[in-house]
Amino acid sequence: MAQSSVRGEGARPRVRRAGGAGEPGWDDSPYDENGDPVHRTDDASVRTADGDGRRTADDTMPLKPQGHGRHGGGGGRRHGGGGRPRRRRRILRWSATVLAVLILGTAGAGYLYYQHLNANIKKRDLNIGDEKDRAAESKPNAAGQTPLNILLIGSDARDSAENQKLGGAKDTFNTAPRADVQMLLHVSADRSNMSVVSMPRDTLLQIPKCTDPDTGKTYAASTFPTITNDSLGRGGPGCTVATWEKLTDIHIDHFVMVDFAGVVSMADAIGGVPVCVDANIYSHTSSGHGSGLKLEEGTTSIKGKQALQWLRTRYGFEDDTDIARTKAQHQYMNSMVRQLRDNATLSSPNKLRKLAETATSALTVDEGLGSVTKLYDLSKELKKVPSKRITMTTMPWQYSSTSSGRVVPKPGDAAKLFRLVREDIALDGKDKKKAAKERTSSDPAAADDKIGVIVQNGTRTSTLAPVGGRASTVTQLVVGKGFTQARADTTTATAEDTTVIRYPSADLEGDALRVAKALGIPTSAVKKSTAVSGVTLVVGADWRDGTTYKAPEDDDKTPKSADVLNGSDKSACMHVDPDYTW
Repeated sequence: MAQSSVRGEGARPRVRRAGGAGEPGWDDSPYDENGDPVHRTDDASVRTADGDGRRTADDTMPLKPQGHGRHGGGGGRRHGGGGRPRRRRRILRWSATVLAVLILGTAGAGYLYYQHLNANIKKRDLNIGDEKDRAAESKPNAAGQTPLNILLIGSDARDSAENQKLGGAKDTFNTAPRADVQMLLHVSADRSNMSVVSMPRDTLLQIPKCTDPDTGKTYAASTFPTITNDSLGRGGPGCTVATWEKLTDIHIDHFVMVDFAGVVSMADAIGGVPVCVDANIYSHTSSGHGSGLKLEEGTTSIKGKQALQWLRTRYGFEDDTDIARTKAQHQYMNSMVRQLRDNATLSSPNKLRKLAETATSALTVDEGLGSVTKLYDLSKELKKVPSKRITMTTMPWQYSSTSSGRVVPKPGDAAKLFRLVREDIALDGKDKKKAAKERTSSDPAAADDKIGVIVQNGTRTSTLAPVGGRASTVTQLVVGKGFTQARADTTTATAEDTTVIRYPSADLEGDALRVAKALGIPTSAVKKSTAVSGVTLVVGADWRDGTTYKAPEDDDKTPKSADVLNGSDKSACMHVDPDYTW
């Protein structure tokens, strides 16, 4: 990232000089590198300000007397044109001293305010799961640029009077928070595009084992599919990050979390966010359900409590499901990004200061983003992406067959969307086709008959039971290829959309790649994971039968089920359920 203009603690702060409108600048402190006052020489001069506050170069005077006589020689009181009295010189010296003190005082106050903003920011661990290195870090492109993956989390925490007032019943006060909004922001390595993937809060997933870094409490991995927003209550946002990495194999660099009160204050700070509905809406039922959102048909700039109501509205949008709520959140996010980019009122110092105060107070971030400088650097990276290259999507899903109203990742489509993000392929389809590279390893493979391979059955899906005996069948195939130390693990039946080969350490990477080549499995399916003890082949739902693996076609097109919305689309308008009009 670009380096910040904010100096560290060891550097002497710079101070803003007085200038005309539109002419910001920096003056060095009137102290030398040792902290001592700088004494000017005879030709030093003091610049005064003209009527509009601009400094002028021609209104100057010497700071030292030019003679010692009382009369004449320029040393005494002067009479006539151009003479300047000694008293005036003393006043200017005194004024310069006072000005220096005020300037340094202002700089000190600026530094203290910077420290104050830093103190506002709440920080938590990035990943508290038991498989922290499961997802490999993003690799730089040919130019040495690296993608950025940031998880945005909207918390429904009811841990303060303000949050309690904004959402939730009294009996939920101080209960574990839930991650009701989850969006993964992927910024391409060259900063030409951004992809956003939302996950419906009602998604059922396997949540990994997590340990709360503050209390030391360990939360066991879920033994059955669990609603994803519960991850936040298992030790904090680091568990939500771990859950995403387990599902997607995408390495997450940072997270940013905001609660109810934060959403309200942020919307207020930027002056409102325009949203659209195609009919009057009132999200309220006789039984007390609904967010309370009440808007007229058309576009309305919402802020404060209305902004929170919009983001929480479920009853009243489309089919009254969490999927519709996700679409409304996309519309809000797109509009907010445009406001932050285009709203000229944010050039006002007061508004910028308010936004800085609000943002730092509202956010919880990982240690890697835990300062104003780092957040500013991140904002500069995000600003490089043009709005027309921002693509909003929803994780492809289907309804669960085992839990009413819940959803699960859609086989094939969800895995494909995650692969596109992992491989830094733009979801708007405007990237040039990248030739697939055959992966190699600096670690040479052992002889085939010396490579141990564990085969597991991962053919279970959300709608289909695992294929009986599949691990044993594929083990026979692997042995027939010359890997005579292969054995079936019949105690484990997992769920994998696509077949994958995992290895625990770098010294086994070459062996894993050799197995993949022998079976016709693409090298992109070979992944490092501390969850396995050796080279492990997990037969996925894409290989439920047959003895020849056929890799799914990689056409690099975003699945239609991802429900794409472009960031520059100002025409988006939420459809209102006729039962919730007024």
